[in-house]
Formats: sequence, C-alpha cells, structure tokens
Amino acid sequence: MKRTVSEYTRCSKERSNSSAPKLDYLFRTILTFGCYTARVRRLIINADDFGLTAGVNRAIVEAHERGVLTSTTLMANSLAFDDAVQLAKGHSSLSTGCHVVLVDGKPLIDPGRLPDLVDGKDRNSFREGISGFAIRALSGRIDPDQVEAETTAQIRKLQAHGVLVSHVDSHKHTHMFPAALQGILRASRTCGVTAVRNPFEVVAANFARLQRGLWKRYAQVKTLHGLAGYFRKAVAKAGLRTPDGTLGIVATGHLNPDLFRNIAENMPEGTWEFVCHPGYLDADLRSIRTRLRESRVEELAVLTSADTRTALEKRGVQLISYRDL
Repeated sequence: MKRTVSEYTRCSKERSNSSAPKLDYLFRTILTFGCYTARVRRLIINADDFGLTAGVNRAIVEAHERGVLTSTTLMANSLAFDDAVQLAKGHSSLSTGCHVVLVDGKPLIDPGRLPDLVDGKDRNSFREGISGFAIRALSGRIDPDQVEAETTAQIRKLQAHGVLVSHVDSHKHTHMFPAALQGILRASRTCGVTAVRNPFEVVAANFARLQRGLWKRYAQVKTLHGLAGYFRKAVAKAGLRTPDGTLGIVATGHLNPDLFRNIAENMPEGTWEFVCHPGYLDADLRSIRTRLRESRVEELAVLTSADTRTALEKRGVQLISYRDL
C-alpha cells in the first residue's frame, strides 16, 4: 500500500493492531532488496539522542505526533533515560532503537573490561570525540569483543525496561569503522535486533554546495566513504537489514526549511534514512557538552512544518519506520 506522509501515523497504529500474517521470506526479500525499492522512494526519519534530556525527549515525541518523524534511538546511559522509556511505551507507533554510545559518555559495564574504549585519565568514562576513536579503530586498537560487550549491555538495558528495540545506530556513527561494526552486529544478533543504520551518505554533494558551513563536514564524510563497501558486506553476512544510505548527516547543525526541501528534491529512488536531532534548548541541554543546541529547535520546526510534508509528497516519498524495513 502506498503510504503518504499524512497517512503514516494512522497506518502505523493500524499495523500494530493487525492480525494479518507476516510476509513470507521470499516476498520480504523482494521488498527489501529487489526491484520494489528501486521504483519507489521510501524514507525513515530518525531522531538520535532520545533520553539526552527531557526537552529532547519532548521534542522527539512532538515531531512524531505533529510531524514526519517515524523512528528514534534511545541512549541507555543518558540523563533522561527513564523519561524516554515512559514516552516510548506511551507512543507505540514510534519505532525505538538503541543509540549505542562508545564515545562521550560512561559505559554500563565495568570500565576495567573496556581498556580500548575508556579514557586514559578518567578510566570511568569513554574517550571524547570521534577523531581519536577513528584513529584507534583504523589502526587496530579497538577490540570488537569490548564493543560487543558494552553494546549488548546497552541494548539489554532498553529491553529490560520494556522497550522493543527495532534497530541500532551509534553516537557519532562509530559503527562505520569495521572494528566497532563487528562488535555491534554481533551484539545485535545476540539481542534479537534485526536492523542497523547505514551511516554512509551517498548523495551529500547534492546539497553540500548550498552552504559554506557544510563543506568541511562534507569533506569529512567523503573521506570515510571508502568503508561503505565493507559495511554492506558485513551487514549482509550478519543477516541484518539496513537502508540504502543516509540523508542529513552532512546537514547536522545546519538544517533549515530550504535545505530540507533541497534534500527531498534530490532524494533518489530506494530506501533511505534521514538523520535528525530535534530538541528544546533548556537548562539541561545547556549543561551538556554538545555542539547541537539552538539547531535542535530549528530541526523541530522543520520536522513539524506543513512545508516539509508538502516537499516529501511532491517527491512521492513514502514514510516508513525501521519496523517496516
């Protein structure tokens, strides 16, 4: 059934109550990998950082209820975790996954088991920033077994609190690196999670030229694109599902209505994920070390705008969640 933007929420609620049998394996394979996805444009709109603060949680739920957001990923070791869990349970149409944190936070398991991941000075915290993680991962100094152990703990925490974990991604996209990806894929299989974000943005150049602020980000993303082939092979071997790629990573921190419209107009055929970070700028968010503050408010406005719906409908985009992948 073709699903318009305005019909998404109603259809997702009907699906959750449906007693219709599951698609058989062959038909599901055709839908996911065959000619079906080549003839349509399907889009998952996923908000990262669920659980970061109460204001971020509220914005994510509003973007789902009043806007085009279909999915989110919850941080197991976050400030407003309990609030996010209750909201997830109260909004069953919101597909909720695990936002695996391996940098800029504290581990759930004994830090002594994670020597490759924790800070050399503060042994109770992960190292800060993606640059150092990337260097260590690409030089063989990240043990996939350590990543698997911590990822399993984070997914299990969500499941223990009653969250039906639909997919996984990672804070600052650490799973684009093979060592981290191996551990996260193994943990996902162990925990029964069947989908993972494809963190590689293949159409970024279509809109990176619009703003000077995007050029540096685009160059960083482009540099790491050589890892995309390994990612696809590893995910297929693990038996997990993933979209064709992502939209919005380059635009993070710079999203506005014109930029989103350009992204929608340049969206190719296939199944994609738009990555976003809506939120309210409150005292809790101001106290957290993050570059995304005022931009979260702007993203919420974009996600709940009638113009956003119109842009997607003009392009014939079908909104789906990770549960539909």
